[in-house]
Amino acid sequence: MTPVIRRATVADAATLSDLATRTFSQTFGHLYPAEDLAAFLGENYTVDRQRTILAHPAYGVWLVEQDGEAVGHAAAGPCGLPHPDVHPADGELKRLYLLAHMQGGGLGGELCRVALEWLLRDGPRTLWLGVWSRNLAAQRFYARRGFQHVGDYEFPVGRVRDHEFVLRRPPVPLA
Repeated sequence: MTPVIRRATVADAATLSDLATRTFSQTFGHLYPAEDLAAFLGENYTVDRQRTILAHPAYGVWLVEQDGEAVGHAAAGPCGLPHPDVHPADGELKRLYLLAHMQGGGLGGELCRVALEWLLRDGPRTLWLGVWSRNLAAQRFYARRGFQHVGDYEFPVGRVRDHEFVLRRPPVPLA
């Protein structure tokens, strides 16, 4: 069956919590000591935290479902990245993850398109995202969508501090 992308609701908080934990752990879990990974997941991907995000009108979250199972998600909202050029009206792609077996078939591009279109629903504006400095595939993916490296910051995962890139895409008119 073809995967379906749909806007998540507050009722999806437990599903999103589980999926966010699974996708982050699958993608990056091998990089961190177990206690640091557990601390990060316990702070960022709890059901209550996801419920708060899903209930907030300035945030959008989408789930990708295949045969009734959540296999990917994206989240977008106001930009919270530490860069001096960020303005209050700017948007940020905050998360974009697919389970490993769903990657490589174009679904990530479609999920990204949906989230970016939502960020641009009121017209062109500057868009931002953060990406791990060593995730070259993700950097190429975002470069194809007009994002450029404009800064760096540290992303805490427990006691570990990852070197992250700040990427920005200037406002572009909608086609």
